[in-house]
Amino acid sequence: MEQLNYQVLKESGYQGFILEHGTEKVMQFGEGNFLRAFVDNFFDLANEHVGYNGKVVLVQPIAQGLTELINKQEGLYTLYLRGNENGRKVDDKRVISCVSRCINPYGEWEKVLELARSADLEIVVSNTTEAGIVHESESKFDQEPPISFPAKLTRVLYERWKTGLKGLIILSCELIDNNGKELLRCVEQYISDWKLEDDFLRWTREENTFCSTLVDRIVPGRIRDGEEVKALAEQNGYDDPLTDVGEVFGIWVIEGPAGLEEQLPFKKAGAPVIVVPNVTPYKKRKVRILNGAHTGFVLGAYLAGFDIVRECMENDTVRGFMNKMLYDEVIPTLPLDKKDLEDFARAVQDRFNNPFVNHELMSISLNSTSKWRARNMPSFLEYIEKKKELPPCLTASLAAYIAFYSSEPQELNDKGLVCRRPKGNTYTVSDDRDVLEFYWAHRDDSAEDLVHAVLTNEKMWGQDLTKVAGLETATVSLLKLIREKGTLAVFQSCL
Repeated sequence: MEQLNYQVLKESGYQGFILEHGTEKVMQFGEGNFLRAFVDNFFDLANEHVGYNGKVVLVQPIAQGLTELINKQEGLYTLYLRGNENGRKVDDKRVISCVSRCINPYGEWEKVLELARSADLEIVVSNTTEAGIVHESESKFDQEPPISFPAKLTRVLYERWKTGLKGLIILSCELIDNNGKELLRCVEQYISDWKLEDDFLRWTREENTFCSTLVDRIVPGRIRDGEEVKALAEQNGYDDPLTDVGEVFGIWVIEGPAGLEEQLPFKKAGAPVIVVPNVTPYKKRKVRILNGAHTGFVLGAYLAGFDIVRECMENDTVRGFMNKMLYDEVIPTLPLDKKDLEDFARAVQDRFNNPFVNHELMSISLNSTSKWRARNMPSFLEYIEKKKELPPCLTASLAAYIAFYSSEPQELNDKGLVCRRPKGNTYTVSDDRDVLEFYWAHRDDSAEDLVHAVLTNEKMWGQDLTKVAGLETATVSLLKLIREKGTLAVFQSCL
């Protein structure tokens, strides 16, 4: 079987949209699975639906990467978007053709600078991991390339400024708060470190648009089942080691000024990309609904005998508990339009019921103390402030969290706290060491003493939760009910 390229694709009989020749308008720092299943998918849609005619040049962010393989395939790769959409199973295939080439700056730095000098260049995209947007003093102006990503970008912008060209739209996708603002801060620091011209600093600030963005699509990446890989190659008529897989759902929220949405090609193409004045409410929506749903039900569901998320969505009690928590307790605390929030929550149920992904509850359970504090506690406290009563589901999720960390403790070892499912297997709780040591120290406590110790642990929660009226009594009752009748009984009591 021949490896994918334009000629092989033509011979395979592929009938989808393909753009073989276009203008290089985008420089993308990052060539991994996520950007190729997310951002490049949207540029490809823009090429098809609004004639953007834009090619993306990938820049390998670290010394080891996919440059050789991407160039061998002439930028082509197969993308599968899989999951549930409005309750319907989806398995869509698309050959992505928006990528023109990939540059390895560790040996081809001049090619990056040459692209920076191109009048056709409009956009820079990056996803260099959470650790990518950092200021490293070891990065120098004359390195080929400079070490850090912000230093590389500073050199790109400087080259462009010297050429007398207009600024760029810079879309940061790294998973940190205010990613665009942090990137600009690092660039400004390098301008200062390297003693570059004041006019360049002004141009950087005024002529370029640094955008913070929120990305949301689960990307499992490559297909790991060798038999499935072989079957798809036979079906497609080519081998493609760059095959990528993402879930159907996706949304890219870009924080930017008025008019930016019209400059970008995505809205007209119908891609799920929006430009807003402030990305914070959308991040809060994602954290409290998507992430908060996971943390809110998975620990109790695991104790009830479930192992993967999809199984939970197939159970009326667990699914009903999650939805009641989201619609009745979380959504009323959020600032966005109610319909928008409810649409997002409905999509969450589809995403959790993805028939192609076996998302294990134990993998979600990691560091649940800090997760419950960040994802669920704000909704919990704001609901109480607004309604003047305890939210039943969120209170039950807190009791289930305590039950998960204290279910028949067996031992504390280097890997974590070993507990036992009710009448089932042992499992290992993974969390910060001080959290695990706390629960181990309280392993023989009564329900009353354990709940009091947990709720008064200000290091865990940042406050004394026994001051929340009625919470301690309610949590003790729920913990006892979990231990006597199981978490499904508690979930059912909330419905």
